[in-house]
Amino acid sequence: MAFPLQRPRRLRSSEAIRRMVRETGLAVDDLIYPLFVTHGEGVARPVEAMPGVYNYSIDRLLDEVAAVARRQIPGILLFGLPAGKDELGTEAYSTDGIVQQAVRAIKKAHPGLLVVTDICLCEYTSHGHCGVVRNGSVANDETIELLVQTALSHAAAGADVVAPSDMMDGRVGAIRAALDAKGNDQVLIMAYSAKYASAFYGPFREAAGSAPQFGDRLSYQMDPANAREALREVQLDIEEGADIIMVKPALAYLDVIRLVKEQFHFPLAAYNVSGEYSMVKAAAQKGWIDEKKVVLELLTGIKRAGAEIILTYHAKDVAQWLQEGVKT
Repeated sequence: MAFPLQRPRRLRSSEAIRRMVRETGLAVDDLIYPLFVTHGEGVARPVEAMPGVYNYSIDRLLDEVAAVARRQIPGILLFGLPAGKDELGTEAYSTDGIVQQAVRAIKKAHPGLLVVTDICLCEYTSHGHCGVVRNGSVANDETIELLVQTALSHAAAGADVVAPSDMMDGRVGAIRAALDAKGNDQVLIMAYSAKYASAFYGPFREAAGSAPQFGDRLSYQMDPANAREALREVQLDIEEGADIIMVKPALAYLDVIRLVKEQFHFPLAAYNVSGEYSMVKAAAQKGWIDEKKVVLELLTGIKRAGAEIILTYHAKDVAQWLQEGVKT
């Protein structure tokens, strides 16, 4: 009988001992902060479904980015809200598109900050789907051509990482080949490799104005019931040249994060998405939970599951809490 020789509580008896034997650490260096940029000046428009999140014009975005830099968060992820939408999402790959303008401004002001750009068409298309629609469905290969143009325009503006989130087959390889051919071989690809057709994206669609105007995204985003399929998707993205792979969302897919990490010894990101964020914020506003403790516990769980990188709207707050010494 192990007891009383074995007393596991001895390893929990003081803060110093708990710190020494702690298996998982959450750090500011793990975080990427998503931001939304729009046209205009002096704009900081609250996203009603995401307390604390705003659509920023570039001038106000730079203020927010400065705060991110002060808190030593290593990178941001940019989403763009175009001046107008059309069936082909033209502003996504325009040289003077809102993301392209924002990247140039950010890199000028903060050259050391990692700038990641989302590569997708859903914010830019009038129908809200992630690609070119033909006969009521998204045309894979035509869409890839526009995604490639988008990635090249972001790289030309100064993006460090491009992040295709569309889930078209073959888009990672096409983007990698195009970047290399244009001399952008040092631009990384963070692939949304296992992106599920999740109900947790609702608040984001308000923030980005990207809800589909007909149908759904089940024909290109993954079925939430599937895990082994994620391994196939990840393997294909690695073979096509991805530098970082991603599972999205995070909290309902911790098992997938673990499976991916165990199968592939590869840099792994997880996206703590808008619905996950908003549920915590709503409960905290009601006084039902301690926001700091819950957020830190959730993100530590994502890290424990195997993700080295966490994309989260909590990033700015988490950085401050960690720097103030709030315990995980």
